[in-house]
Amino acid sequence: MTDLPPLYYSQRHSLPVLPAPVLHTPGGVPYLQRPGVAVLAVPTVDVTALQGFLDGFDPELHFGAYLDDPTLLPDGTQLAKTAGQACYASYGPKRTQNAEAERYLHDIMESGHGSVLEHPNYSLHVYGVSRSLTHELVRHRAGMAYSQLSQRYVSGRVLRFVERPEFAADPELHEEFIQDIEHANRRYEQTAQKLYERQAQGMGILSAKEKTDLRKKVQQTARAKLPNEAEASLVVTGNVRAWRHIIAMRANPHADTEIRAFAVAVYRVLSSLDPLFFTDMELALHTDGTHIVNVAYPKV
Repeated sequence: MTDLPPLYYSQRHSLPVLPAPVLHTPGGVPYLQRPGVAVLAVPTVDVTALQGFLDGFDPELHFGAYLDDPTLLPDGTQLAKTAGQACYASYGPKRTQNAEAERYLHDIMESGHGSVLEHPNYSLHVYGVSRSLTHELVRHRAGMAYSQLSQRYVSGRVLRFVERPEFAADPELHEEFIQDIEHANRRYEQTAQKLYERQAQGMGILSAKEKTDLRKKVQQTARAKLPNEAEASLVVTGNVRAWRHIIAMRANPHADTEIRAFAVAVYRVLSSLDPLFFTDMELALHTDGTHIVNVAYPKV
């Protein structure tokens, strides 16, 4: 469990991706052993939009110099810094320059004034995570948005499962997992087939008239046969402050190992995008062979 997969980057905008391979049981049932995370969207910032606003002040304040900072920052970092400086009209020559952004953000995190970190939002596509994990993840509500796979609206053809790290590391538990998901997959398909047969026989047990409605009601009934190990992919959007909270809470030795691996993956992709938001965090190897993230300022 000590090896971490390498980061890849998307073709269009070079956004970080942590792919997860799909494996198959001897019976052909697909499953995954780690979370996959792909960054879909990041902030886009253009401070030159402030030109008219800055020009409206006394020229002796030299606020227009704010637009001439020679140091370029990642857009998320620039947005947070600009938001913080808006609080103090800190646009003149004596302002904190972009070259000092690391110290600026460190002071913000050290003082716990994390509201400016709520402006940059990052959207991730997450897969290779179980229904069990997402039930924990969606408890994080403040600053977060979720769009999750619906087992009512997708067919069994896209059904996949997720193996826990403990099972993958133990041959006997791994074999039991393989047998369990093959059994669950069969039960799901058999139950769905029986429901369709009952409907065709005129029993009308699902009270469905249209084909689309029938399919939804079959799937929503058959999903009762699925274990927590069923995959539940989703798109998650969160601001930096909210993502930092999730990392602090879930990439923690006390967190469940599956969601811990997810939080570590989130830390890796986001810190590669805007590293100055995560300078107080450090990836570490835990005594159980998994990775954790140590956080100096968890209550930002």
